[in-house]
Order: sequence, then structure tokens, then C-alpha cells
Amino acid sequence: MIRFYNGLTLEPGGVTENEVWVDGSAISYVGPAREDVPAFTRQIDLGGDLLMPGFKDAHTHSGMTFLRSAADDLPLQEWLEKQVFPREAKLTPESLTAFVKVAFLEYLANGITACFDMYFFPDQFVQVAMDWGFRAVMCESLTAGDDPSRVYERYEKYNAVSPLVGYRLGFHAEYTNGIETFKTVAEAAHHFKAPVWCHNSETVSEVRDCVARHGMTPTKLFDSLGLYDYGGGGYHCIYMTDEDLDIFARRGLTAVLNACSNGKLASGTFRLREAVEKGVNLAVGTDGPASNNALDMFREMYLINIMAKLREGNAAAGDPALILNAAVSGGARAMGLADCDAIAPGKQADLVRVDMHRPNMRPVNNVVKNLVYSGDPSNVRLTMIAGRVLYEDGQFYVGEDPEKVYRTAEEYTRQILG
Repeated sequence: MIRFYNGLTLEPGGVTENEVWVDGSAISYVGPAREDVPAFTRQIDLGGDLLMPGFKDAHTHSGMTFLRSAADDLPLQEWLEKQVFPREAKLTPESLTAFVKVAFLEYLANGITACFDMYFFPDQFVQVAMDWGFRAVMCESLTAGDDPSRVYERYEKYNAVSPLVGYRLGFHAEYTNGIETFKTVAEAAHHFKAPVWCHNSETVSEVRDCVARHGMTPTKLFDSLGLYDYGGGGYHCIYMTDEDLDIFARRGLTAVLNACSNGKLASGTFRLREAVEKGVNLAVGTDGPASNNALDMFREMYLINIMAKLREGNAAAGDPALILNAAVSGGARAMGLADCDAIAPGKQADLVRVDMHRPNMRPVNNVVKNLVYSGDPSNVRLTMIAGRVLYEDGQFYVGEDPEKVYRTAEEYTRQILG
């Protein structure tokens, strides 16, 4: 058992001074100090630091680390068609494994305890997650030319392989698929009674072209085909109409916000005020390391709030507490990780220690606002997943030498980029 004490805890009710005990993979106790303590294998004196649930990166493409700073400064469609797709065609299972490892190291150092990934070579992705003890959920990434019926086999296979791994139905986007793919995925959703996910309304042209093809926005099209009958949601969701937001609210869907990627690609800004007013569920994701370029949930939260202010022309717009909750608990709910959303007895011990003694966190006038407006990955001192410490004070405990991981990834990057 592990005991965290003498610090702050970010719980559903707010910031408290409770102790947290971890037994195996789960939290066994949250509350004031007690005299009847069991025999702990380790006791961690937080020294005033904050213990919080880990960030859930609710939309990312982990394997794209090889394109970090190699495919920049272009609008989305040109970026995809000229920089990304041709280079992705050169990926192999071996190279993907190397690139995913780099992303997982970055997640751990940044306090991210789970990712909602959409990319290639799922067997290799899953193996790294299981070998390292990282929590990962995959979203199916169907595009034109793929056999959509593969979702049946993958759903059953990857949802049974490990408690750390999950698989969700989905497809890349409306503009990369045909109507038959949507129908097949909808049938699978009804078969498994499962949610469906995809990129949705990321650009003006995406929505305009969908309306030209189908007479409906992507959201309305997907809803009309029964894709949302068991929930799910979309990534980006920038150019949503009022009717689209109403569909999301009525269906209990989640919009995953990706402010850094949307800003870097000049795609646009999310309608945060309207979505909140309509009761749309929110989560936060980084998108991939080629479009962001960092896997950093701190700056995502910051930019989401800042862009909301700019969009409204109102410095009072945005809500740090709401966005922090979206980055932690909202992402867990979106990914189907109901036991990873909070610090509470019985929940999974997916925890992060935040250094409250660095100058960017002082004075401690408001812990939540410090996290959102001034926090950064340098504040992360420890990352625990399922009760295992995988990162602490600059050291990784994943069973591999990070420098070797970097060298291997660099070698494969040179092979692909030339």
C-alpha cells in the first residue's frame, strides 16, 4: 500500500487536505489522517503539493511524434494531403512502436494518465501500453478503402485484452469516408450498444462540403443514420450549428476541445459559451504532436479559456474550473473510464503530484486557476497509473531507457523523412 499525506487533494468537492491511500490499483481511503494506519510499503510526504486525478488526453494521434516540427504552418487540408498522408504511408509496425513510446513518455512527464488515440497498427500500440502500464483507449480510424466490418473483430478483441486498454467504434471523418462506412459503423453501434467517435466539423470547408454532398451538416448526418443512438461524440467540433449543439446535448454526446491544434492550423475556435449553455458534455485533447506540437494539457486548458475570451470579446468569458474538470473527469467519461475520473475510494489510482513550490504556483490564492492559467508540465513531480508510479522527479519507470527510445525513434524518423 502507498500513502500520500501532508498535502492538498483535488476531489469532486474541491481542494481539500485529505490523505489518499492506494491499495493495488485502486484508491482505498480518502480522508483526514488516522492513527489506525496499516503497514504501508511506501509513504509519500507531499509537503504541501497537490495530488490530483491524472489528465485524460481525449483526442490524440500518439504515433505522429515523427512529424513533430516537420509538417508545420499549413492549413488543415494542405497539411494532410501534402505533408501527412504521404509520409504516413511509409510507417511500419516497428517505426510506429518507436514513435508511440516517445508519446507515452511525454504523456507521463506531463501528468497525462490516459489517452484516447486514433492511429494505425493497433496491435503495436496495445503492446506498448500493456508493456509499460499506460492506460490507452483506441478509437477506430476508418477511411475510404478500409473494410468497415473490421470494427466487429477489433471491438471484441481489444476490449478484452487488458484492463489498461479499450477500443471504441468510430471513423476518421465524414470527408474521408462514404455513406456505406457510416451505415456499417451504425450497425455495429447498435449490435454492441456502443458509442461512436470521429473528427467532426473541424473546418468551414468540411461542413460546407458535407452539406453539398448530403444536404446536412456532419452532426445531423451522423444522427440521422443512428450513429449516435448509444452516445459518443466528436473531436474539434468548431463549426457546429445551434441544431448540431442541440443534438449533442440531447444525445449526451461529448465535444472534445483541441484549442492548440485548432489555433496552429487556423481552423477556428469552439463555441464554448453556447455549448455550455446548452449542456453539452466537454473533454479536452491535444490532437497529435504534428498539429499541436506538444502533448501538453496545461496549455490546452489555458488556450481554451483565452480563446473563449477572445471569441466573446469578454474577459469574463471562460471558466477555469469547468475546463479543468473537462480535462480530468470529462475525458474519463468520454473514454468510458468511469473508475478513473476522480479521487475517491474505489476509483483507480491514476494520480498526479503537482509541485506547488515552484514560483509559477505561488502565491496559492486559487489552486484551480493556478493550474489552468500558470501551470505547466514542469510542475508534474509524479505520475501514477493503476497504482504504479511510472514517472517521478524526472525519472521514468517503464522498463526502458528513455535515451534509447529517443535514438530509435530518431533513426526511424530519418528513414521516413529522408
